[in-house]
Amino acid sequence: MSDAQILALQAEIDALKDKVSVDEKSLNQFFLVVMGSFVMFMQCGFAFLEAGAVRSKNVVNILIKNVLDCFLGAIIYWAVGFAFAYGDTDKDSSAFIGSKYFFSIYHEDYENYRANWFFQFVFAATASTIVSGAVAERTQFGSYLIYSTFITGFVYPVVSHWGWSGTGWLTASEITSFRPLVPDCANGALTYGGDAIGFKDFAGSGLVHCCGGIAALIGAIFIGPRTGRFEKVGDVKRANNIPGHSVPVASLGAFILFLGFLAFNGGSVLAIVDGETDIGEALAKSVMNTIIGGAAGSIFAISLNLIVSMINGEPQYWSLLVCINGGLAGMVSMCAACDALNTGAAFGIGAIAGMTLYWVSAVLKKLHIDDPLDAFAVHYGGGVCGILLSPIFAEYGIASVPACTQQEDNFLPFWNSQCPDNQITLKRFLYDKVENIFECDYLAYKQWTWNFIGLLAITAWTGAICIVMFGLLWYFDKLRVELDVEIRGLDIKKHGEPGYPTAAYGHGWDEEGNAEAANPFSGNAGGDTGRRDVKSLMGGGFYETSSDGGLLALAKSYRNSHYKASPASRRSSQISPGEQRKSLGDINPALDTVQEDKL
Repeated sequence: MSDAQILALQAEIDALKDKVSVDEKSLNQFFLVVMGSFVMFMQCGFAFLEAGAVRSKNVVNILIKNVLDCFLGAIIYWAVGFAFAYGDTDKDSSAFIGSKYFFSIYHEDYENYRANWFFQFVFAATASTIVSGAVAERTQFGSYLIYSTFITGFVYPVVSHWGWSGTGWLTASEITSFRPLVPDCANGALTYGGDAIGFKDFAGSGLVHCCGGIAALIGAIFIGPRTGRFEKVGDVKRANNIPGHSVPVASLGAFILFLGFLAFNGGSVLAIVDGETDIGEALAKSVMNTIIGGAAGSIFAISLNLIVSMINGEPQYWSLLVCINGGLAGMVSMCAACDALNTGAAFGIGAIAGMTLYWVSAVLKKLHIDDPLDAFAVHYGGGVCGILLSPIFAEYGIASVPACTQQEDNFLPFWNSQCPDNQITLKRFLYDKVENIFECDYLAYKQWTWNFIGLLAITAWTGAICIVMFGLLWYFDKLRVELDVEIRGLDIKKHGEPGYPTAAYGHGWDEEGNAEAANPFSGNAGGDTGRRDVKSLMGGGFYETSSDGGLLALAKSYRNSHYKASPASRRSSQISPGEQRKSLGDINPALDTVQEDKL
C-alpha cells in the first residue's frame, strides 16, 4: 500500500470518527430531550393527583399552580436557576453556588447546553410542585408565586450545585481521609489516594425530593390545617377526613407519575452513548429497580395499613390512596442509587420507604399538621430512606464491601501484585510488626457519613430559607386566604372559573333513555334527571322549576338545607321567573348577603 493510499485511508478514518462523534452528541441530546419530556409530563401527573385529592371547589386553583410551575419556573430557571446550579467558571468555581450562564449568556462553552438545561429545569419544576400539594385549598395565589419562584430559582439550584455540579462542597471534598487507601510502594506504606468520595445521589432522593419535602412541611406548618380538618370534642382531639372530589382523577395522575419516574431515574444517566461503557445496561437497571422499589413500597404500605387497622380493632380497608402513595414513596427512595442496586436491595429499600410513608403520615396527623397529599411523607420520607439506605445496600455499600478481616486476608496478595519490587513475605507480614502495614479501609462507612451530612445540609438549608419565607408571608397575613373564601372555594373567587360549572350540566330532552339511566330517587324510568328549560340552556342560568327527585331538585335541596338566605334573598324568591332573569346583574351582590348555617 502506497503512502498516498495510507494517507487517504487515515483521512477516511478521521472523517468517520468525526461523524461518530457528531452522531453521539446528537443521540445524547435527543436522549435528554425525550427523557426530560417524560419528566415534564410528571407535571400532568401531579396536576391530576392533586386535583383529584382536593374538593371540586378548588380544582382550578390547584391546576393553575401546576401549569405555572412549568411556565413561571421555566423563566426563573432560565434567568438565574441554571446559573446558580451549574454556572461554574474556569477560573473561579464556587463550592457553594454557581455564577455563570445567567439568561443563557456565554453558554457556548457548556457542552449540550440546551438539552442539559431542559433536563435540569424539569427536575427543578418537580421540586417546586411538591409543595403545592401540602398547602392545597387554603393558599393565597400571590404567596404561591413567591414560594414557587424562590424554590425554583434559588433554594433548589443551590443544593443541586452542592451535589451535581462537580464543584459543590458535597462532592468536591479536599479532606484527605475521604479518599481510598492505596499502596505507596516506594515508602512501603498505605496512603490515602485516588478520587475523594462524596455525597452520592444518582437521581435526587435528597437533592430533589428531600428538598421539596421539607419545604412542603414548613409550608403546611405555617399555613395551618384546613378548616374542619381537626377538631376537639370534649377532651378528645380528632382528625376529620376531608375526601378529594375524584379518586379516578387522582389515580390517573398516579399512573402518569409512575411512568414519569422511569424517565426521572433512567434519564439520570445523562447520556445514552459514550463509546466506552454500556450505558444502556445502566439505564435498564435503573428502570427495573424503580419498578421493583415502587411495587414493594405500595404493597408494604397497604399491608401495614391493614395490619394497624386490625390491631386497633378498626374496619380494614384496601385503601387505593395508601397504595398509590406507597408506590410513589418507593420510587422516590430508588432515586438515590437505582443504578447501583441489585433487585433484592431495591425491593428492601422500597418496602422500608412504603412503611415509612405510612408512619410519617400518621405522625403528622397526630401533630395536627394538615398535608392533603402526604407530600412530606412521600417525598421526604421516601427520600431519607433512599439517601441513608443506599450506602448500606448498594454495590459500593457497607453490606457489599469486604469486612476488615477479609481485607486483611486479601491484603498480602493485593500488595504484592501492586508492588512487585517491594513485596512482603507472609512471615514478615505475620510476625514482624514493622512490616505489618495493613490498615482497614472504612470507605463504605465514610460514604454513608457523607450522605448523612448531605441530608442534614439539604434539610437545614431548605428548612431555614422556607422558615424565613413562609414566616414573613404568615406575619404579614399574605399566606392564607380568608375563611369565607376557603369555605366557599377558591376557584370562583380567585380565578372566576369553576372546575365544574353547574351551568354546563343538563340537557333539554324529556327523557334520558332507558330505565338504567333514570334517577333512582324519582321512580320514573327514563325520567328528566338532568332536564333543563331550553331558555336556561341558552345561557340564562338555572331559573326553571325542576321536577321532584331530579338532579336540579337534589342540588336545590342541598342548598336549602345547608344555607339560609338573608331577608333580601327571601324577598327575591317571591319574584317571578321573568323578573328574576331581568335581575342577573344583582346576583353577585345577593350572594354576598348569603350566610352559612352553623351546623
